[in-house]
Amino acid sequence: MKSIFEKNGGTYTKVGDYYIPNITVPDTKKYNIGKYGSLRKEFLKEYHQSFYTVLFMEGKLFEHLAEIDETCHKCLKDMITKMAVQEGVTEQLKAIDQMTWVRRMNSIHSRAEEFVMKEYVYGGFEE
Repeated sequence: MKSIFEKNGGTYTKVGDYYIPNITVPDTKKYNIGKYGSLRKEFLKEYHQSFYTVLFMEGKLFEHLAEIDETCHKCLKDMITKMAVQEGVTEQLKAIDQMTWVRRMNSIHSRAEEFVMKEYVYGGFEE
C-alpha cells in the first residue's frame, strides 16, 4: 500500500516500511540529439556516470548533448572544407576524375571525424 505525505518541504511515498522521496527532473525542452550527441551520451553513461547523473538531475543533459552534436557538425564541416582546399580536392578534380575525388574526400572526412570524436565526443576529461 502506498501513501504520500509531506515532510521538510518535499513529498514522499511509503513503500513497505520505507519512505521514498518523490524526485522529479526539471522540465526540459526538446533537443535534436544526432549521431555525435548519442555517442557522447553512451560515453558518459559508461565511463563518467557521476557527470552523466549530475547533468541528468539538473535537467541539462539533453542541452549538453545537443550542444556537443552541433559543435561536432560545425567543426567537421569547417575542417573538411579547409582540408579539401589544402589538399587540392576541388570541383575541377571531381569533374575530371570522380573516383579519385570520392576517395580523397572520404579520406578527408575520416580524418576530420576522428579528430572531432577524440576532442568533443570522448574529450573533456583529463586523467
